Amino acid sequence: MKTKSKVRHLALGLMLAVSAVAHAAVTVTVDPAKTWLGFMNVSNLPANGGAYQFGSGWGTGDLNATFAGPVLTLSPNTSISRDVALSDAFWWKPDGSPNKNMSASMYVQDNLLAGQTVNFTGDVLTNSLVNPYTSVAFIREFDGSFNLVSSVSVPLTAGVFAINLATTTGVNIQYGFETIGPNARNESGQAAALGSVQITAIPEPSDSALAGLAAGLLFLRRRRG
Repeated sequence: MKTKSKVRHLALGLMLAVSAVAHAAVTVTVDPAKTWLGFMNVSNLPANGGAYQFGSGWGTGDLNATFAGPVLTLSPNTSISRDVALSDAFWWKPDGSPNKNMSASMYVQDNLLAGQTVNFTGDVLTNSLVNPYTSVAFIREFDGSFNLVSSVSVPLTAGVFAINLATTTGVNIQYGFETIGPNARNESGQAAALGSVQITAIPEPSDSALAGLAAGLLFLRRRRG
């Protein structure tokens, strides 16, 4: 009986260990050292029905997503204004105003995260985007054909954000940011007036702060003892 009990406990322990590995948690953040990619989805304006037009990979700078040191800046897309004449009716209305809605994704793809609970955190330093522009942080998982399996997102507001997604094995994992709004004019002053978002990683506590926390916990433990 004791042997059977030991076997049952061993089997249970093995199952728990496998479960823990299968659902291990990992934290990712806003790291400029990672390989950041760009993707743009283009649709008609909501006022014109919002029909999807196309999507393709873009350079991150063409999204209007750039790092300066540890700080990522996201702003409304202006590369269409830079590259396409106002006479192009696909992109511009006759009065020169935007004719398309741009969904610019700045993201890291890391399939090694598949099967784990992914925690994505960062610190939004500022968000001065004006209506109708919006920006969110997201985690997404796609199947082998890049059909969306599941996702989570949160609007970017000043302060710390934290989202998590329990992912499945064998999928494509992306985390990053999506900025949505009309293609913007590139003339001096016009784009700046539309605002931007600045994001960085959450600062790690200093050694002195950790030492102070440890000392405080030790003091409380001694008092309770």
